Amino acid sequence: MQILGIDHVVLRCRDLGVMLRFYTDVLGCSFTKRNERLGMIHLRAGKSQIDLVDADGALGLAGGAPPGKEGHNVDHICLRIEPFDVEALRVHFLNHGIDLGAVHQNFGAEGYGSAFYLKDPEGNSLELKGPSVQQAGRDDA
Repeated sequence: MQILGIDHVVLRCRDLGVMLRFYTDVLGCSFTKRNERLGMIHLRAGKSQIDLVDADGALGLAGGAPPGKEGHNVDHICLRIEPFDVEALRVHFLNHGIDLGAVHQNFGAEGYGSAFYLKDPEGNSLELKGPSVQQAGRDDA
């Protein structure tokens, strides 16, 4: 497995409008799409993506308290990897005591593609994402 870079970072936000203006107007990210069901906005950041999630939306509420002293503002970090050999990845991670579970079809910086989720030793969520193939109808993180 080789890491090609960060595909996307998901930030939980108390005020989605303020964050959207900061990332677009101040930092120069561009709007890609909105996922109303999850309360998420996808922004282009060079070859990568930054996703902003309303802390009071469907996905944001799953993360606990809104960003601040008692709550995290980063939902997960996604690493774009190749090759995305499902069985080889399962064996590799099982050798380290990690069951990858189900393969997900998620939207990322390159479009829709297969992904696994796992946690690092301190509980941070990671997504490992393979190459993208264009398909419609999916709106996962």
